[in-house]
Amino acid sequence: MAADLQLEVSQDEALVLFELLARFQETGTLSVQHPAEFLALSQVAGQLEKALVEPFTPEYRELLERARGKLAEGFEGVVPGMSGDGA
Repeated sequence: MAADLQLEVSQDEALVLFELLARFQETGTLSVQHPAEFLALSQVAGQLEKALVEPFTPEYRELLERARGKLAEGFEGVVPGMSGDGA
């Protein structure tokens, strides 16, 4: 899991995803308000499915927890809409 990945989105997909994520940051609620938002997310999810092998390995949960820990290391901010303890 050391290599970087590149995802491609169209200008329209980028604009739609930007609005979706900005709204999430403002409201703390991740909700789809237009079919284009679902389609843009699905397009990115499809690319991730093709690029990643980790979700299909027996140690996926361990790899996921390790990746979460690395990404969140040192973060002390407020996370909009977060439920549970985040661990």
